[in-house]
Amino acid sequence: MTRVLIADDHALVRDGLRHILEGASGFEVVGEANDSPSTVALIRERAADVLVLDLSMPGRNGVELIKHIKEEKPTLRILVLTMHAEQQYAVRAFKAGASGYLTKESASAELVAAVTKVAAGGVYVSLAMAERFAQSLNEPTDLLPHQRLSDREFDVLKRIATGQTITEIAAELCVSAKTVSTYKTRILEKMQMPH
Repeated sequence: MTRVLIADDHALVRDGLRHILEGASGFEVVGEANDSPSTVALIRERAADVLVLDLSMPGRNGVELIKHIKEEKPTLRILVLTMHAEQQYAVRAFKAGASGYLTKESASAELVAAVTKVAAGGVYVSLAMAERFAQSLNEPTDLLPHQRLSDREFDVLKRIATGQTITEIAAELCVSAKTVSTYKTRILEKMQMPH
């Protein structure tokens, strides 16, 4: 029996994932969390084989959360479930310690296969994402400006791009506005933009 934890801030998504997994034989959902702090608490109190983790939950950024979880529970396998189909997110998730990457649009069809493969010690990536990885091998090796950013800087850039203010970003990331301003300055420098 594969023991699964589900971390997603939408109850409807958690219910759907539980329904899919428990409808397939060999899976038991042993706990659920709805934000980063409750996810950390959950992995500490429940023994599990796989954590199905949403990258975009309130609290700590998804990539940082993966790193933290792998430090605390190195044997817990992490399958990222996200709305972000961009390759950059997948690369960062895998580098942080994820074992699988699945977009929410393909989740219902691929979830059981993905959890099974990750639980067995394998790596799972959707066919569409694998094709993007393969195509990127033919791209020039010079790093694009956004690829030079740290995970936190990339997260701040994404939030700025969606129109969030420095104060809003600081509140969501639980840091000071001054810290976010420092990240913004570093982002502008690394991306060679005037500031």
